[in-house]
Amino acid sequence: MITPDIVKSHGLSPDEYQRIIELIGREPNLVELGIFSVMWSEHCSYKSSKNHLRKLPTEAPWVVCGPGENAGVVDIGGGLVAIFKMESHNHPSYIEPFQGAATGVGGIMRDVFTMGARPIANLNALRFGSPQHPKTRRLVDGVVRGIGGYGNCVGVPTVGGETTFHRAYDGNILVNAMCVGVARADRVFYAAAAGIGNPVVYVGAKTGRDGIHGATMASAEFSGEDSDEKRPTVQVGDPFREKLLIEACLELMEKDAIVAIQDMGAAGLTSSSFEMASKGDAGIELDLDRVPMREPGMTPYEIMLSESQERMLMVLKEGHEAEAEAIFRKWELDFAVIGKVTDTGRMVLQRHGEVVADLPVAPIAGSSPVYDRPYEEPAAPIPVALSEPAVPVMPHDQALLRLIGCPDLASKRWIWEQYDHTVGADTLVGPGGDAAVVRVLGGDRALAVSSDCTPRYCQAHPRTGGMQAVAECRRNLIATGARPLAITNCLNFGNPERPEVMGQFVGCIEGMAEACRALDFPVVSGNVSLYNETDGRAIQPTPNIGGIGLIEDLDRVVGIAPTEGQVLVLVGETYGWMGASLWLREIMGREEGAPPPVDLAHEHRNGAFVLEQIQGGVVRACHDVSDGGLAIAVAEMCLASGKGADLRIPQGLAAVGWLFGEEQGRYVLAVEPAALKDLLADAARAGVIAREIGRVGGDALQVKDLPPISVEELRRAHEAWLPDFMGGDAVAA
Repeated sequence: MITPDIVKSHGLSPDEYQRIIELIGREPNLVELGIFSVMWSEHCSYKSSKNHLRKLPTEAPWVVCGPGENAGVVDIGGGLVAIFKMESHNHPSYIEPFQGAATGVGGIMRDVFTMGARPIANLNALRFGSPQHPKTRRLVDGVVRGIGGYGNCVGVPTVGGETTFHRAYDGNILVNAMCVGVARADRVFYAAAAGIGNPVVYVGAKTGRDGIHGATMASAEFSGEDSDEKRPTVQVGDPFREKLLIEACLELMEKDAIVAIQDMGAAGLTSSSFEMASKGDAGIELDLDRVPMREPGMTPYEIMLSESQERMLMVLKEGHEAEAEAIFRKWELDFAVIGKVTDTGRMVLQRHGEVVADLPVAPIAGSSPVYDRPYEEPAAPIPVALSEPAVPVMPHDQALLRLIGCPDLASKRWIWEQYDHTVGADTLVGPGGDAAVVRVLGGDRALAVSSDCTPRYCQAHPRTGGMQAVAECRRNLIATGARPLAITNCLNFGNPERPEVMGQFVGCIEGMAEACRALDFPVVSGNVSLYNETDGRAIQPTPNIGGIGLIEDLDRVVGIAPTEGQVLVLVGETYGWMGASLWLREIMGREEGAPPPVDLAHEHRNGAFVLEQIQGGVVRACHDVSDGGLAIAVAEMCLASGKGADLRIPQGLAAVGWLFGEEQGRYVLAVEPAALKDLLADAARAGVIAREIGRVGGDALQVKDLPPISVEELRRAHEAWLPDFMGGDAVAA
């Protein structure tokens, strides 16, 4: 009997349960209730976010497929497409960091190769709690080992990402995984079931009891006491089997056998079967006795809700079963015909000869509740005013060393050296720069990929923060010489039932939408992760943006490392904006003020100019100016090159603002002295502010009349923090 307590334990409200009864004309049984609970979960249905996601621009001439499929697809020319997506695995990674992070990587790769693409690059965006929190070190260790262990075994390079720390993530870390793949434009596969009588086929690993109600758990607020009891909801990954699954699927995709294909991700066999049937306006009958199982006595409820990894569901053309089975058996994977496509519009499940569920497809997959949650617009923050006499808390040279070694800006080498970022031999620019660059299938073109967000800006003013995340991602792609194409996103927020959290979500979405339209940078895929809070304490709003760009001439790829004698040119305006800055937080101990404004026309104009100069061969190195301001950008260029630089401070600007202000839309370019005059003239004609700010040379960073800082001193400060943090007492198991 379905009691109110059982309904509540499935994450459904009384109103939602009443709606279920009205839709199917009776009370559901337990299997059917479980199906509704996962399909109507926030994770699968987007019931609190759907209304606002429609505001995002999703179309452009180069967009082949936007949101709604497993991943987004964009045309990159030459008969090829790029397929990519970003997704969260936050709650599982907090509960069980190794497996949570590992299966996040596995899941996002399946979203990409499901559509016919061979994965060529993985990225991740990691947000951890305060370094002082007792769980942080163990979580960092487990997550990094999980990402490295899975990606390295599968043989897909992990080429970039970001890792930051803030106390807002103490009880709810974020692990967002991104994957990019490349496919032939005429071999893109979708998930719409079709062809009455066509066989429905299960392939991959066997089904077990791991991950049951993972989607429901991902859609619920944490309590500080319940992480251990939720451990069984975390899936267990097998990267070696995933590698076999990739090869088997891609081999079958070369045949004329597949009608539709869907990853068994969140909600497992339930979501994959319902989504395929819904997209094809079809019905499906499944015989659960035929599902390969690794544990005896599994119930229909467990079979349908298991989130065991490395599994796919396909609809094949009738008569191709033997051909497909031979391929999967060759790769030592399970293969079973478990059902067929029907024209009933219903999902009918049988076990031991009895019907255990009989439900209409459309109301479950496409007509979940959609909530227009009330929201409050955050109050406008008060700008921070800093006068030069108020600043001598720390000399600027010491402040630079403090910033370059703080948790957010310190080198993440300890992390990315555990990832294989060179496997496949197509990684041209790896971790440590603005964006990674990966060659496309060994040819003469490449994709630049980046992941970006500044949560403290989103906390201070969500709309501005959403705009800035998109703009910074675009800058990072341009800084390598790439033409930006499109973005994916992973929108991480707290409890949407709280108006202040929903206000953060709406503000960030509207800022993202405005930036995407102005910068011609459409959204083609993404994921929403809500209820990221513990005991009522929400994370900072974190709309991570993953972007890709196209480089059509490998000779024009640039990194951030200049060479001896080159001139440094700053593109963009500098006023000394210190609100919500990293300097204010790390040096002054204050988290306040408005984030720097984002002028989208300015962003577009400056980006177009920089890209033109890179593609023309004028720019030899380029770095965008972001966290920590200009001084940090130049210091990072010195670290990348091993060369020093002479950095000037212009008259009329306070040193602290010039060095550490975080104005947007800025780049530092390194050019040969002979090219400087023409570059500045081109900038003037384009209406772009550009000025010479220094020269590369020597073995120290010299800022006006401040004490010089040797490159080695910078390197020690930059490299020390993370290994010291992780190498203290033994990391708890």
